[in-house]
Amino acid sequence: MSRVQFENRTGVRLTGNLETPSRERTRACAVFAHCFTCGRDIRAAREITAHLADAGFAVLRFDFTGLGESDGDFADTHFSSNLDDLEDAANWLGKELAPPQLLVGHSLGGAACLAVTERLESVRAVATIGAPSTPENVIRHFDNQLEEIMQNGSAEVELAGRRFRIRRDFIEDARDHDLEERLRELGRSLMVMHSPVDQVVSIDHAQRIFAAAKHPRSFVSLDDADHLLSNPADARWAASMIAAWAARFIEDE
Repeated sequence: MSRVQFENRTGVRLTGNLETPSRERTRACAVFAHCFTCGRDIRAAREITAHLADAGFAVLRFDFTGLGESDGDFADTHFSSNLDDLEDAANWLGKELAPPQLLVGHSLGGAACLAVTERLESVRAVATIGAPSTPENVIRHFDNQLEEIMQNGSAEVELAGRRFRIRRDFIEDARDHDLEERLRELGRSLMVMHSPVDQVVSIDHAQRIFAAAKHPRSFVSLDDADHLLSNPADARWAASMIAAWAARFIEDE
């Protein structure tokens, strides 16, 4: 595993890790998108990317703008900027190693993968883990301050024990994205993974994603896993399923 840095289209320096196979040749490249406000070093992200590397994938996981070790101000970001970061990460990977054939996204990162795929011709398969069917779902995490945000232009909110400034344009941007239309036109193989007991993003979202997409599509239940895949065994099992499934659709580099 190597620590990497690259600039996005606005000149902000993003930091990530590139996991590469240690015991076999690289079969294909992949990009992993982390959950809302989580960062690349959340345990599930580390477990999944490491396991995918063991299965022959070179995987880039990185911090979105304003999170983790990446530069920038989180208050200046929104769903659209996440899509730009993802596209820039994929382009960097294409220059350094090979264009990604697989996208894996956790929670809001999964929604971002679904939305950005149309921009990335190299992508042949997309896997989502606990993803919402609309980015607007994240608004419910600070619903009690929504009126303040809309009236004053911004507000400080607490998410997972940390303070973040959320601006009005974040709300407006989240409401502006229609994932259902993009899913109908996805044109890639899709795997939807979700736990029926997810307390953060209900399994109804997985049903909507699956219903909107066209074949080839697959659904995998994560059984009793929580939203963050806090149990390492759940993260490793999810990664093994993704690796086996994606192998059917990728072209060996």
